[in-house]
Amino acid sequence: METALTIAGSDSSGGAGIQADLKTFSALKVYGMSVITAVTAQNTTGVRSIATIPTNIIQDQMEAVLEDIPVGAVKIGMLSSSHVIKTVVSTLVNVKATNIVLDPVMVSKSGHHLLEYEAVQTLKEDLIPIATIVTPNLPEAEAILGRKILCEEDMKEACQQLNELGPKYVLLKGGHLEGDPVDVLYDGTEFHHFYQERILTKNTHGTGCTLSSAIAAHLAKGNSVVDSVHLAKEYITGAIQHSISIGQGHGPTHHFHQLW
Repeated sequence: METALTIAGSDSSGGAGIQADLKTFSALKVYGMSVITAVTAQNTTGVRSIATIPTNIIQDQMEAVLEDIPVGAVKIGMLSSSHVIKTVVSTLVNVKATNIVLDPVMVSKSGHHLLEYEAVQTLKEDLIPIATIVTPNLPEAEAILGRKILCEEDMKEACQQLNELGPKYVLLKGGHLEGDPVDVLYDGTEFHHFYQERILTKNTHGTGCTLSSAIAAHLAKGNSVVDSVHLAKEYITGAIQHSISIGQGHGPTHHFHQLW
């Protein structure tokens, strides 16, 4: 049985965060485990409040899993502070964790800041360098790099700048640009472009969490990074096409669209 571990925040509405990650792992036939870094009170209209889990509890959760169960891949989502980031990094480095997928969650779809401003530097210096692949959207990449990204050529330049921070691969998601979206994958040498038609739906809650956890699941199953991204893109596209219209805001994607 392949396994994957998600280190992220909890979403009380079930569409993003830990809940989305575990649903994705299950849908892709990987045994999922979790380390909860924060508890959020949120629904489809936005985030109401956040409580960060104490770092000693985060470390205990990680060590409890890592000391007992082999972990094929690690997906990292919401880490709200520098202290949390440093705790996660030191624990993963100590166990020589591999297949680390970093989704640098910074701001929720409703505009709620999920990462403290001063923690961005810690993210750049400590966490990004240990990632196998980092998967920012355009606003996240802009916050990390301190520059605007306005077109596909800008995306390629941003991928190169992000790669210089140390990850093996960068997947820059272009959904915030107008027109049909393109995602750009860069391995330090070669670019891979993933084009698709824009799916016209407001139900996109948790898409970033779902894509990154799908990449982790496919890495855990032994696929290459390029193949894992390709397969994960197919999965998230189907999940958005069959998204669920619940709630008064942005509904969730359908994690089990292939099974239902």
